[in-house]
Amino acid sequence: MLIVEQVLNGLQLGVMLFLLAAGLTLVLGIMNLINLAHGSLYMIGAFVAASVAGWTGSFVLGLLAALPAAALVGMAIEVVALRRLYARDHLDQVLATFGLILFFNELVSIVWGPRALFLDTPRWLSGAVEILPGLPYPAYRLAVLAVGLAVAVFLAWLVRRTRLGMLIRAGATNREMVAALGVNIRLLYTLVFGLGAMLAGLAGVMAGPIYAVEVGMGEHILILTFVVIVIGGIGSIRGALAGALLVGLVDTLGRAFLPTLFGAAMGPAAASGVGASLASMAIYIVMAAVLALRPRGLFPVHG
Repeated sequence: MLIVEQVLNGLQLGVMLFLLAAGLTLVLGIMNLINLAHGSLYMIGAFVAASVAGWTGSFVLGLLAALPAAALVGMAIEVVALRRLYARDHLDQVLATFGLILFFNELVSIVWGPRALFLDTPRWLSGAVEILPGLPYPAYRLAVLAVGLAVAVFLAWLVRRTRLGMLIRAGATNREMVAALGVNIRLLYTLVFGLGAMLAGLAGVMAGPIYAVEVGMGEHILILTFVVIVIGGIGSIRGALAGALLVGLVDTLGRAFLPTLFGAAMGPAAASGVGASLASMAIYIVMAAVLALRPRGLFPVHG
């Protein structure tokens, strides 16, 4: 029963990583832009949702406020700052977007204060669902899984079946040709960045009832998100989903079971230390193995 519960926890973490990775991989694949500030949009979505839900008592209103807020902040970042970085090398992009992390952390501290906020689970999702006899599982975590899978279906439809998706795929392949054919490439970039920001904000809202809503909450999960993108393949939505689920499962199962496995061969204190260390390294070992076999990721966009 514990294994099933931890597998579901891993899938839930993977779905949240997918919400972050989907937007970030589109930005990286189409714009060739490394955006370290993507985690800040995740943080902004969580803070806006927590504030609005606290004022109104409605989780849904918090969600409806957070999505456009994150999208608008993301599009403002793209227009004001990032648009000037497309022609620059990746080091300049890393330095500039790292500066944005510091800026947004300080801004959030000024607006909301340094203390963590808490986003309550909606009452209609506060119970548990008995997924197997004798195995209740939180309804909210199942809802997170459902939202993530719904977003994956929506993005697959958007990218494969719509005109905007056609332009996104064309821009990822040859942006100069798309611009030469009369497409407003700047507007396309802004819309794609806004979509990615909205997905990051959605991930922040989904994370709010599970984790504390606090300043700097986007930094740790951003590292996992980049691992997801590298494993899945830059620019690939399908790769982002596969990589996210893989990373979520490896990270969760490693932290849950590796200390116990090592406990069979060494003392409890040593097993706990070694197991925790290897659990932290596990996703990077998986990333290295994937890159050794498939240097462009599991589902590369080209070739």
